[in-house]
Amino acid sequence: MSIEFLITSLIVVLAPGTGVIYTLACGLGHGLRGSVFAATGCTLGILPHIAAAVLGLAAIVHASAVAFTLLKYAGVAYLLYLAWSAWRETGKLSVGGGDKETRMGRVLLRGITVNLLNPKLSIFFLAFLPQFIDSGTANPAPQMIVLGGVFMAMTLVVFLGYGALASLARVYVIEQPTVMMVMRRSFAVAFAALGARLALAER
Repeated sequence: MSIEFLITSLIVVLAPGTGVIYTLACGLGHGLRGSVFAATGCTLGILPHIAAAVLGLAAIVHASAVAFTLLKYAGVAYLLYLAWSAWRETGKLSVGGGDKETRMGRVLLRGITVNLLNPKLSIFFLAFLPQFIDSGTANPAPQMIVLGGVFMAMTLVVFLGYGALASLARVYVIEQPTVMMVMRRSFAVAFAALGARLALAER
Protein backbone atom coordinates (compact mmCIF):
# COMPACT_ATOMS: atom_id res chain seq x y z
CA MET A 1 0.00 0.00 0.00
CA SER A 2 1.59 3.24 -1.16
CA ILE A 3 1.77 6.57 0.63
CA GLU A 4 0.26 8.09 -2.52
CA PHE A 5 -2.89 6.02 -1.98
CA LEU A 6 -3.18 7.11 1.65
CA ILE A 7 -2.67 10.80 0.86
CA THR A 8 -5.07 10.76 -2.08
CA SER A 9 -7.69 8.88 -0.08
CA LEU A 10 -7.38 11.33 2.82
CA ILE A 11 -7.90 14.30 0.49
CA VAL A 12 -10.97 12.66 -1.05
CA VAL A 13 -12.45 11.78 2.34
CA LEU A 14 -11.82 15.23 3.83
CA ALA A 15 -13.50 17.02 0.92
CA PRO A 16 -17.00 18.19 1.96
CA GLY A 17 -19.69 16.14 0.25
CA THR A 18 -23.06 14.60 0.95
CA GLY A 19 -21.77 12.30 3.69
CA VAL A 20 -19.93 15.11 5.48
CA ILE A 21 -22.95 17.42 5.36
CA TYR A 22 -25.21 14.65 6.64
CA THR A 23 -22.84 13.74 9.48
CA LEU A 24 -22.52 17.39 10.53
CA ALA A 25 -26.29 17.76 10.54
CA CYS A 26 -26.67 14.67 12.72
CA GLY A 27 -23.92 15.83 15.08
CA LEU A 28 -25.73 19.14 15.58
CA GLY A 29 -29.16 17.56 15.76
CA HIS A 30 -28.52 14.45 17.83
CA GLY A 31 -25.15 15.00 19.47
CA LEU A 32 -22.17 12.67 19.49
CA ARG A 33 -24.23 9.47 19.43
CA GLY A 34 -26.15 10.63 16.39
CA SER A 35 -22.96 11.58 14.57
CA VAL A 36 -21.50 8.12 15.24
CA PHE A 37 -24.56 6.47 13.70
CA ALA A 38 -24.43 8.87 10.75
CA ALA A 39 -20.72 8.32 10.13
CA THR A 40 -21.18 4.56 10.38
CA GLY A 41 -24.11 4.64 7.97
CA CYS A 42 -22.25 6.75 5.41
CA THR A 43 -19.27 4.41 5.64
CA LEU A 44 -21.44 1.31 5.18
CA GLY A 45 -23.03 3.00 2.17
CA ILE A 46 -19.63 2.91 0.47
CA LEU A 47 -19.34 -0.89 0.76
CA PRO A 48 -21.69 -1.79 -2.13
CA HIS A 49 -19.80 0.58 -4.42
CA ILE A 50 -16.46 -0.99 -3.54
CA ALA A 51 -17.96 -4.44 -4.05
CA ALA A 52 -19.33 -3.32 -7.41
CA ALA A 53 -15.91 -2.03 -8.44
CA VAL A 54 -14.23 -5.29 -7.40
CA LEU A 55 -16.82 -7.39 -9.24
CA GLY A 56 -16.79 -5.14 -12.29
CA LEU A 57 -20.44 -4.16 -11.92
CA ALA A 58 -19.50 -0.49 -11.86
CA ALA A 59 -18.38 -0.86 -15.47
CA ILE A 60 -21.92 -1.92 -16.36
CA VAL A 61 -23.39 1.14 -14.65
CA HIS A 62 -20.84 3.31 -16.43
CA ALA A 63 -21.63 1.74 -19.80
CA SER A 64 -25.40 1.69 -19.40
CA ALA A 65 -27.01 5.11 -19.68
CA VAL A 66 -30.31 3.77 -18.36
CA ALA A 67 -28.80 2.14 -15.25
CA PHE A 68 -26.72 5.20 -14.47
CA THR A 69 -29.63 7.60 -14.97
CA LEU A 70 -32.04 5.58 -12.83
CA LEU A 71 -29.60 5.34 -9.94
CA LYS A 72 -28.61 8.98 -10.31
CA TYR A 73 -32.13 10.34 -10.13
CA ALA A 74 -33.00 8.08 -7.21
CA GLY A 75 -30.10 9.75 -5.42
CA VAL A 76 -31.25 13.21 -6.51
CA ALA A 77 -34.77 12.53 -5.25
CA TYR A 78 -33.45 11.36 -1.89
CA LEU A 79 -31.22 14.42 -1.46
CA LEU A 80 -34.14 16.70 -2.30
CA TYR A 81 -36.24 14.81 0.25
CA LEU A 82 -33.57 15.49 2.89
CA ALA A 83 -33.48 19.13 1.83
CA TRP A 84 -37.25 19.47 2.13
CA SER A 85 -37.27 17.68 5.50
CA ALA A 86 -34.62 20.05 6.88
CA TRP A 87 -36.34 23.14 5.44
CA ARG A 88 -39.78 22.45 6.92
CA GLU A 89 -38.51 21.42 10.36
CA THR A 90 -39.33 23.53 13.38
CA GLY A 91 -37.93 23.38 16.87
CA LYS A 92 -34.96 21.13 17.55
CA LEU A 93 -32.66 20.42 14.62
CA SER A 94 -33.26 16.81 13.63
CA VAL A 95 -32.93 14.37 10.72
CA GLY A 96 -35.47 11.82 11.92
CA GLY A 97 -38.52 11.58 14.10
CA GLY A 98 -39.79 9.02 16.57
CA ASP A 99 -38.31 7.78 19.83
CA LYS A 100 -34.59 7.79 20.53
CA GLU A 101 -33.82 4.28 19.28
CA THR A 102 -35.98 4.75 16.20
CA ARG A 103 -34.20 8.02 15.46
CA MET A 104 -30.80 6.36 15.65
CA GLY A 105 -31.97 3.57 13.36
CA ARG A 106 -33.22 6.12 10.86
CA VAL A 107 -29.99 8.11 11.13
CA LEU A 108 -28.03 4.95 10.28
CA LEU A 109 -30.29 3.95 7.38
CA ARG A 110 -30.32 7.45 5.94
CA GLY A 111 -26.53 7.55 6.09
CA ILE A 112 -26.36 4.29 4.17
CA THR A 113 -28.90 5.52 1.61
CA VAL A 114 -27.12 8.85 1.07
CA ASN A 115 -24.02 7.09 -0.29
CA LEU A 116 -25.75 4.02 -1.69
CA LEU A 117 -27.75 6.09 -4.19
CA ASN A 118 -24.73 7.93 -5.59
CA PRO A 119 -23.66 6.17 -8.83
CA LYS A 120 -20.56 8.35 -9.08
CA LEU A 121 -19.07 6.44 -6.15
CA SER A 122 -19.04 3.14 -8.05
CA ILE A 123 -17.39 4.78 -11.02
CA PHE A 124 -14.94 6.58 -8.73
CA PHE A 125 -13.79 3.34 -7.11
CA LEU A 126 -13.62 1.60 -10.48
CA ALA A 127 -11.26 4.32 -11.71
CA PHE A 128 -9.47 4.99 -8.41
CA LEU A 129 -8.58 1.63 -6.89
CA PRO A 130 -6.92 -0.01 -9.93
CA GLN A 131 -4.35 2.81 -10.06
CA PHE A 132 -2.78 1.46 -6.87
CA ILE A 133 -2.80 -2.24 -7.76
CA ASP A 134 0.61 -3.84 -8.27
CA SER A 135 1.30 -4.22 -11.96
CA GLY A 136 1.41 -7.80 -13.16
CA THR A 137 -0.99 -9.04 -10.48
CA ALA A 138 -2.96 -11.95 -11.87
CA ASN A 139 -5.94 -11.42 -9.56
CA PRO A 140 -6.36 -7.78 -8.47
CA ALA A 141 -9.53 -8.44 -6.45
CA PRO A 142 -7.81 -9.15 -3.08
CA GLN A 143 -5.73 -5.96 -3.32
CA MET A 144 -8.79 -3.92 -4.30
CA ILE A 145 -10.67 -5.32 -1.30
CA VAL A 146 -7.82 -4.33 1.04
CA LEU A 147 -7.56 -0.84 -0.46
CA GLY A 148 -11.32 -0.43 -0.27
CA GLY A 149 -11.28 -1.50 3.37
CA VAL A 150 -8.58 1.06 4.18
CA PHE A 151 -10.58 3.75 2.37
CA MET A 152 -13.68 2.87 4.41
CA ALA A 153 -11.69 2.96 7.65
CA MET A 154 -10.34 6.40 6.79
CA THR A 155 -13.84 7.57 5.92
CA LEU A 156 -15.19 6.40 9.26
CA VAL A 157 -12.41 8.07 11.27
CA VAL A 158 -12.67 11.39 9.42
CA PHE A 159 -16.46 11.46 9.56
CA LEU A 160 -16.37 10.66 13.28
CA GLY A 161 -14.07 13.65 13.67
CA TYR A 162 -16.46 15.90 11.76
CA GLY A 163 -19.36 14.61 13.83
CA ALA A 164 -17.54 15.10 17.13
CA LEU A 165 -16.78 18.72 16.25
CA ALA A 166 -20.41 19.30 15.31
CA SER A 167 -21.62 17.74 18.56
CA LEU A 168 -19.36 20.07 20.55
CA ALA A 169 -21.03 23.05 18.91
CA ARG A 170 -24.49 21.59 19.47
CA VAL A 171 -25.09 23.26 22.83
CA TYR A 172 -24.56 26.68 21.27
CA VAL A 173 -26.94 25.87 18.45
CA ILE A 174 -29.87 24.39 20.37
CA GLU A 175 -29.95 27.31 22.80
CA GLN A 176 -30.28 29.86 19.99
CA PRO A 177 -33.54 29.56 17.99
CA THR A 178 -32.26 31.94 15.32
CA VAL A 179 -29.06 29.95 14.90
CA MET A 180 -31.08 26.75 14.68
CA MET A 181 -33.25 28.20 11.93
CA VAL A 182 -30.17 29.34 9.99
CA MET A 183 -28.57 25.91 10.40
CA ARG A 184 -31.71 24.12 9.18
CA ARG A 185 -31.94 26.39 6.16
CA SER A 186 -28.22 26.00 5.48
CA PHE A 187 -28.39 22.21 5.53
CA ALA A 188 -31.50 22.27 3.36
CA VAL A 189 -29.72 24.43 0.78
CA ALA A 190 -26.62 22.24 0.98
CA PHE A 191 -28.62 19.04 0.35
CA ALA A 192 -30.49 20.71 -2.52
CA ALA A 193 -27.22 21.92 -4.04
CA LEU A 194 -25.69 18.45 -3.79
CA GLY A 195 -28.81 17.03 -5.42
CA ALA A 196 -28.52 19.55 -8.27
CA ARG A 197 -24.85 18.70 -8.73
CA LEU A 198 -25.65 15.00 -8.89
CA ALA A 199 -28.47 15.68 -11.37
CA LEU A 200 -25.98 17.42 -13.67
CA ALA A 201 -23.37 14.65 -13.31
CA GLU A 202 -22.49 12.72 -16.42
CA ARG A 203 -20.94 9.33 -16.83
